[in-house]
Amino acid sequence: MRGNSNLAMTILLNIVGVMLVLSAALLLLRGVGWINQIPGFVIWAMVLAAIGIGILGGVRR
Repeated sequence: MRGNSNLAMTILLNIVGVMLVLSAALLLLRGVGWINQIPGFVIWAMVLAAIGIGILGGVRR
């Protein structure tokens, strides 16, 4: 039971960490002026990428 809890926590922390990094990169690009407006599909792509990377990173450990 404890192993499943640690796996779920690892996956969740990986997802949150990836989302923070992607959000920081996006804010940096907006601050520099390279991106003026963010379409909705970009936000969805970021969320799905973060979930996928988080799951793959959590399962790999």
